[in-house]
This record gives sequence, structure tokens and C-alpha cells, in this order.
Amino acid sequence: MSGFWNQAFDLTGRCAVITGGAAGLDRDPTVVDVAASLGAGNIGIAVDLRQLDQVQSTVDYVFDHFKRLDYLVNSAGVALLDKALDVSENAWDTTLDINLKASFFVAQACARHMLAQGSGRIINLASQAAVIGLDRHVAYCASKAAIVGMTKVLAMEWAPHINVNAISPTIVETALGKKAWAGELGERAKLQIPAGRFAQPEEIAGLALYLLSDAAKMITGENVMIDGGYSIQ
Repeated sequence: MSGFWNQAFDLTGRCAVITGGAAGLDRDPTVVDVAASLGAGNIGIAVDLRQLDQVQSTVDYVFDHFKRLDYLVNSAGVALLDKALDVSENAWDTTLDINLKASFFVAQACARHMLAQGSGRIINLASQAAVIGLDRHVAYCASKAAIVGMTKVLAMEWAPHINVNAISPTIVETALGKKAWAGELGERAKLQIPAGRFAQPEEIAGLALYLLSDAAKMITGENVMIDGGYSIQ
């Protein structure tokens, strides 16, 4: 079995598109330097994902550069929080544009190349907010629930050549997560999670690696919760 596992998780020579590398609107030029620091074979491109012409041209550029496109991880997103009675049209539109609309059209642009080459894997980052209600998160919850529905349709339409799955984490202790959930607010939130803690970035990455690997060939159209049991209560 060791030969199977080594081969299944070997991503050597594969090409992955990952959105959200600069957070939020994905236009921070430092993403170029961050990608370069990872070594040869990595490129960073600052893109406004709300501009669909930029999305298509960037995906085409990546495919032309690497001559293949194997994986997409849709992780760009924003969370503009407010009570439902106070949410502005701009906040609603921005949330849906980045979290949902951009995710779909990036997936569409990548799928054109994946279907032509006969294989591909797509992961859409949803959230525990896709399946539960959270105070002040109405636009965010709506966008993430829609991501799950979108994932199911794309998985159905693009099978058998492309596997499409969603990952739904609880609060993750990234630098931003630690700042947003520091102090008493974070401690109260942890008490609602049966595991008693927030998720670590490496745990989300580990699940993504599995879903991208050949070990997960038969998994498609799923929304995989990684929330320490929060949503089973």
C-alpha cells in the first residue's frame, strides 16, 4: 500500500491556481513577492476578481505558462458584518461578488482547460456559515450557502473529468483570525465548539491536499465540515 499512498499524494509537476493569496480583494502586489519566495515554479498575480475579463485572461495565462491546469482552490473571500436590518446594498453586493460570483467564474475559466485536458480538481472554500446561522453574518452566510449549492451542480455537470468539492471550516487561527477573535470573544466562541478550540491553517491545508489527491477520486459534490463538531449540535 505504501506505493499507492506515495503516488496518490505526489503532486509533482501539477499546476494549481489558488485565489485569495493576498486576502480580500486579491489585489495586493506583495503576492508576487510571496509567490517568488516559495521557489521556482511559483508565480503570483495581483487580480481584481470582480473583473471577469481579468479572471479569464489570468487563467489563460497560467495555462499557457505551465501548459496544464490541474487544481483550483477558490479561497478568496470577504466578511462584511452587520445586523440584517443595517446591511447596506454595497456591503451585500461586495460580499456576493467576491465570495460567490468570483468563485464561480474562476471555476468556469479553469474548467474550460480542465475539461479539454480530461482531468482536474476544484475546491471551493465555504464555511460553517453555509449550514448554520451566525449573528451579523447574513450576507456572508448567504454567500457560503450558495457556494455549497454551486459546488454540487458543478460536480454533477463536470463529472467524470473534474472533481468539485467544498470545505467548510470553523474559525481558523490565521493571523487575521487570531486578531478578530482575540480575548473574551474568542474564548466564548471556543466554548461552543465540542473540540474546544479553533482550527489551525495546517488542518485546512491537510484536508485540501487529500481532496486534491488521487486518494479522493471518488469524492465529488461534497461539503466537508472541519469545525470540531460545531455544526452537529
